Amino acid sequence: MTVTAPPQAAGPAASVASAAALPAADVLQELGVTADSGLSSAEVALRQARWGPNAVSSHRARLWLVLWHQLRSPLLGLLLTAAVASYFVGERSDAVIIGVIVALSVGLGFVNEYRAEKAAESLHDQIRHETVVLRDAALGNVDVTALVPGDLVQLRLGDIVAADIRLLAVTGLGCDESVLTGESLPVDKSTDAVAAGAPLAELSGCALMGTVVSAGSGRGVVVATGARAEFGKIAAGLSTHQLDTEFQAGLRKFSMLLVYVAGALTISIFVINVALHKPVMDALLFSLAIAVGITPQLLPAVVSSSLAAGSRRMSRRKVLVKRLVCIEDLGNVDVLFTDKTGTLTQGRIDYTRSVPADAADEPGAVLRWGLLCTENASAGGPAVGGNPLDQALWRSPAAAAERAALDGCTRLGVLPFDHERNMASVLVRDQAGVLTLVTKGAPETVLSRCLNVPGAARDALAEEFAAGNRVVAVATRPTATARAPMLEDEHDLRLAGLLVFLDPPKQDAAAALRRLAALGIAVKVVTGDNPAVAVKVCHDLGLGEGSSMTGAGVAALDDAALATAITSTTVFARVSPQDKARIVRVQRRSGGGVAFLGDGVNDALALHAADVGISVDSATDVAKDAADVILLEKDLGVLADGVAEGRRIFANTIKYVLMGTSSNFGNMFSAAGASLFLSFLPMLPSQILLNNLLYDSSQLAIPTDNVDEEQLRRPSHWDIGFIRHFMTFFGPLSSVFDFVTFGVMLWVFHAGAGEFRSGWFVESLATQTLVIFAIRTRRIPFFRSHPSLPLTLAALGVVAVGSVLPATPLARTLGFSPLPVAFFAALAGMVVGYLALVEAGKRIFYRTAQLTPPPRRHFSATRQLRRRGARFSTAADQFTVPSAPMKTRRRASP
Repeated sequence: MTVTAPPQAAGPAASVASAAALPAADVLQELGVTADSGLSSAEVALRQARWGPNAVSSHRARLWLVLWHQLRSPLLGLLLTAAVASYFVGERSDAVIIGVIVALSVGLGFVNEYRAEKAAESLHDQIRHETVVLRDAALGNVDVTALVPGDLVQLRLGDIVAADIRLLAVTGLGCDESVLTGESLPVDKSTDAVAAGAPLAELSGCALMGTVVSAGSGRGVVVATGARAEFGKIAAGLSTHQLDTEFQAGLRKFSMLLVYVAGALTISIFVINVALHKPVMDALLFSLAIAVGITPQLLPAVVSSSLAAGSRRMSRRKVLVKRLVCIEDLGNVDVLFTDKTGTLTQGRIDYTRSVPADAADEPGAVLRWGLLCTENASAGGPAVGGNPLDQALWRSPAAAAERAALDGCTRLGVLPFDHERNMASVLVRDQAGVLTLVTKGAPETVLSRCLNVPGAARDALAEEFAAGNRVVAVATRPTATARAPMLEDEHDLRLAGLLVFLDPPKQDAAAALRRLAALGIAVKVVTGDNPAVAVKVCHDLGLGEGSSMTGAGVAALDDAALATAITSTTVFARVSPQDKARIVRVQRRSGGGVAFLGDGVNDALALHAADVGISVDSATDVAKDAADVILLEKDLGVLADGVAEGRRIFANTIKYVLMGTSSNFGNMFSAAGASLFLSFLPMLPSQILLNNLLYDSSQLAIPTDNVDEEQLRRPSHWDIGFIRHFMTFFGPLSSVFDFVTFGVMLWVFHAGAGEFRSGWFVESLATQTLVIFAIRTRRIPFFRSHPSLPLTLAALGVVAVGSVLPATPLARTLGFSPLPVAFFAALAGMVVGYLALVEAGKRIFYRTAQLTPPPRRHFSATRQLRRRGARFSTAADQFTVPSAPMKTRRRASP
């Protein structure tokens, strides 16, 4: 991350603390902006040049950083140091060869990892975060990183505040500031100035960057952006390293295992060779080369290539992952909690009819009240904004027929919808000047505030729920006060009637559910809808085996009882955001991977609590921010593709790990044993490194390999005990044939040092490369499980190159001697025998191997802060650092 001072150009800036203590009009004057038109495009350009992007980090792929990742291995550094030393003591050819091979190895890893980093950068660029801004006297969507001090920003329910903002107007606005203050309760906002020096948690006249609009709406002026905002000061101080996933944690543990094994072998081999009076420098280079050889140097490249290829395949299937490693975690999922609307149903809600509470009333009157009680930008115009039910109501043919009847009606105030009340209210004045409070929302909550609800209306409601229809209740009350409605006004209502909507099940949802079941994933529906409606939809799709539970039932259970109930419950209905998050957390403690699919502001807590948060491109800001995976289409079928892809990548990664650790461990163990009775080094350091380079090159094709169906049926996870057992079981099997090779070379062919090294080089390369065909599957290779063509060609090609090297002009330079033709006949027999022994060993090993359950993951305290900080990221290398507030009375250009 490169941080530079901002370029010098004119433009205003202020701190949120100082702005909070000033009247709103004074803040506008200080920032040089007018409330009715906002900044001009020319002024925005000047301020962007001065203050830079509204970002706290950069997601650009950095070439030098990736190169450093390849060079930072301590073993590699020691080896290069020893090679330089040997160059100056006379072993110049060996030193040059070692340097060239190390450079090729580093270059191979660098190219693949840098490509993966560019793929991650491209993924980040595809995910856009925008906010509504007034510029040039017109409202428009602007990328959050393009905001500047002085911009006038609209705030709506579910938005993540894009900068530090001094509020100019609010309507029931409340913000969740837990990401900054740790306070779990939302903070009510106003436009009043606060006392100078007030602490961050008491800046009620400001909306702070990174916080969430949990209720109401508002409008304000940006006073600080990027690293100058309060959130930016904290986020910019955090490590920019991506959050570790379960896969990365397992990879780190595996690397530590290799460090211990490599350290023990290196020291043992060095001591043995020095004790046998072999040259100290040769012994040091040999032991260090052994250590490098046992380390799967290209594991990061294999992993990165797998993830990058997987992300491209998933992108073609309309699935975007925010971080490549999320693909691996997606494969670990075995429980999916999902919303119903748009996932199991078509998501295109259609208004069908009105049901008056009194049979004598006109159905059109219920519809007219419903059209007036909306959060759309214009109650009398087209459906702009509002929730999906409002939009469905306004685009219906019945609404078009009633528009003329709405002429002359004026909406005087709005009490916005929130997920605690589950309803919204408006104050309307009709043509005659009569004032009416109109309330619309979930039938249970609206009916509970109504007087004298007819029994026929309750029966009609039950019939609609049983049919699987979505229902909204509308109620009214005359009032004499012309002011914006308040919470205490929503009482003593008269039920006007019901609005009925249809959202039928998706035609392909049942097939997608069967695919997920085949992948071992239990699907559970978590919805704010009525339980009868949710159960009906699930039953129609074949997901009706479990029971249902309401939010009240969830609240009545302790965590232990809830964990038991989750296993037998398919539908959780009428649940609050806190209930959703608690259900996810309890399931996570029960073990396994948990995914949550949601798209609303009420889903954010659960998305953060899940191992994998999944949202859709059309979701609210806070839902997309909390998610790890974005679906361009809300379809469980593409989600099943993502799960299968994650498991395929993990399976192929484990193939490389198991093969590399077992065969490399066996070869290095053989080297240590050969050092005891040979008067010369069994293989030169440069030959060991060349062997390792050729072998690793062949394995770069592993990401293309096919995966057996049974490996996709259940999640997999890192099991270091299993890997260690595999290494110690199959490693000695490799050593058996190494020692057979030693015997053949010494007692059959009476080989000298050069010929001996050539023989073992070819045999070890052939066995450790070709064993991939046996280790890649638990089935019988080639007959019941077919490797991919690229992997087959790569493995055979490397073996062919290794076999002909001793006969090429490079042989003398590399320390090889030509091998007799009879050796290759013996080699074929040893390879066949080795693969047969591995096949027999597989039968024994997998019958006795014990898998340990995955450990429960613990999220760090800064997890939510760092994930939200990724939202304010730019592809540029430079962004500004905090500086002293600068007050300017310069007016915006007209």
